[in-house]
Amino acid sequence: MEEKDYSKLRGKIIVTTLCFSLIPLFALGISIYHQFSVSYTDRIMEDLRTMVENRRSAIDLFFSERVSQLTTLAYTHSFDQLKQEGYLDKVFDIIQTRSKAFVDLGVIDQEGNQVAYSGPYKLKGLNYKKEAWFAAVMSRGVYISDVFMGFRKFPHFVIAVVRREGGQSWILRATIDTYIFDAMVRAAQVGKEGDAFVVNRQDILQTGSRFSGELLGKPDCPDFSASVGTSVEEIEWNGHKTLFAATTINNNKWVLVIKEDPEEALTPLLRGRYIAILIFIAGASIIVLGTILIARAMTARLIQADREKATLDSSLVQSSKMAALGKLAAGIAHEVNNPLAVIKEKAGWIKDLLEEEDVANSENYREIEDAIAKIDQHVERAKKVTHRLLGFGRRMEPLREMVDINKTLDETIGFLENEARYRNIDIRTDYLENLPVTRSDSTQLQQVFLNIIDNAIDAIGKNGEVKIKTGLVSNNSEIAITISDSGPGIPGEMLDRIFDPFFSTKKVGEGTGLGLAITYSIIEKLGGRITVESEGGHGTTFMVYLPTQER
Repeated sequence: MEEKDYSKLRGKIIVTTLCFSLIPLFALGISIYHQFSVSYTDRIMEDLRTMVENRRSAIDLFFSERVSQLTTLAYTHSFDQLKQEGYLDKVFDIIQTRSKAFVDLGVIDQEGNQVAYSGPYKLKGLNYKKEAWFAAVMSRGVYISDVFMGFRKFPHFVIAVVRREGGQSWILRATIDTYIFDAMVRAAQVGKEGDAFVVNRQDILQTGSRFSGELLGKPDCPDFSASVGTSVEEIEWNGHKTLFAATTINNNKWVLVIKEDPEEALTPLLRGRYIAILIFIAGASIIVLGTILIARAMTARLIQADREKATLDSSLVQSSKMAALGKLAAGIAHEVNNPLAVIKEKAGWIKDLLEEEDVANSENYREIEDAIAKIDQHVERAKKVTHRLLGFGRRMEPLREMVDINKTLDETIGFLENEARYRNIDIRTDYLENLPVTRSDSTQLQQVFLNIIDNAIDAIGKNGEVKIKTGLVSNNSEIAITISDSGPGIPGEMLDRIFDPFFSTKKVGEGTGLGLAITYSIIEKLGGRITVESEGGHGTTFMVYLPTQER
């Protein structure tokens, strides 16, 4: 594997691990937050409902106590007693010692005349027969009015009860202290933006409002005047989401409204969300950092393992070669080199004799000299075969130098030109101009090209053509050298074994089977690759690929 392959693997490990780690964490966080948000929102709505209902109960109790006080007072005292102002003042003082909810107290006859009055205003002698509340209390017996201005020219509301005594009816009326009542309602206000107020069935404010309007005005909020029972809802109002709770009080006469800002109510939830986000970011950062470190450690260990494996494999292959070739080399050294040395020695001795003896004028002198030269030539040839065999068994590390492939090919062809010309074989070249150089071993590359071209010449035999072409492939990252011949080709069943040691397509005795095996080994050591294409009867093509190198 190359460095980019390890980088891709490391990236896949990181992405996969993060997906399996962060997605469940993110999904769990979203789910928990959603459930908590829903539960918390429901709790806020329920708390608001409880608040408005508790406040309604307090207000209803307030009115019930005030009505009970007036009813008890009316039915425990006679009209004649209460119409005496001095007596009425004493009764009012007694009531005020227990509760200061009343502003004044008045006694009104059935004609609407206020016959007695105890309070801060001068209202004795006024006639209320034409007032709306007078008719209502006379018909109902007990009546709590809406807030109105009346003779005082000041917003107030009254509670009145009727007693029928001796064939005549009279009314005991009390004015409620609006400050006390407003304070009861304002107690339901929550937060900086909270508000609480009471409206009647005409949607008129019966108490002051913090933000929604003035007393006896229209409130700046949705209309809840027709509400029945208790309701809690979130409404978009003036561009903001607002919580409203509404409930009916005073026998469905009035509606208590409580307004609350959900952002204030949800502040603990939002604070918890920010904390959860920070925890998630911190956790995710730890997971990402840990994943990257683990992935790097894994790929580093994998790289080390691959290198160790490659080294071990190479050592094993080399060891097996050496094991196989060691015996062969020893046999050759014993069986071939010794006879060759003797032959060479004898040939040299014969040559010395020719120089010492006066045989230059002999008719066979030239033939003897040629025979000696051929003996030397073939001895050297045999020694080269043994040298190649022993060289294959050795592990020779290539040099690293800048190599011009076109020039190296030309030099290699120069060694084989005479042989090719003798066999009437034409060697044609098609080089790419300005071909990039490669960092390699020119000597070993020359041996590779020599082996391939020499095999091509041997395959053709006579009267043929060898084509050599250079170019670039793989986005100019590799130099391609193509060597093809017009020979008989290689059968398909032999192609898979063409680079195996000791395998040869030549006749027995004509080849050692080491040339292409050595070629394959050299190309691999140089960081390149070699392939072969052939079809019986259509020649053979070898492709050698070497990495480019900038000058």
